[in-house]
Amino acid sequence: MKVVLDTNVLVAGLLSPYRAPAEIVRMASMGALDLCHDPRILAEYREVLLRPKFRFHAADVEDLLEALRAGGTAVTSAPLGFSLEDPDDEPFLEAAIAGQAKYLITGNIKHCAAHKKAEPKIISPADFLKSYHL
Repeated sequence: MKVVLDTNVLVAGLLSPYRAPAEIVRMASMGALDLCHDPRILAEYREVLLRPKFRFHAADVEDLLEALRAGGTAVTSAPLGFSLEDPDDEPFLEAAIAGQAKYLITGNIKHCAAHKKAEPKIISPADFLKSYHL
């Protein structure tokens, strides 16, 4: 199943290993999910995960990013044609559309309210897991 993970889901999954985001990160890193990404998304993942406040080791971050990159689908995104409440969220929706992802998994659903199409469905981590396990 093709998905896009917002950075907040990735970070939450690494910081809290027993919550919904962590299960999604495990699924993506093991190849159970086809993670759509583009260079902007991978760069944001790297930049955020290497922030000193998170205390992740650079080598571990690079290993994770390589697993996500290798197990996912690289896409070439096009501009949305409309703006989201938070412009920093636009690359994620653009990649989801370009990769024909079924879901954009995010903790900030309201930031993507301008997206009105059926797919990708904008969904929280908990709701994604509920629908995945049905």
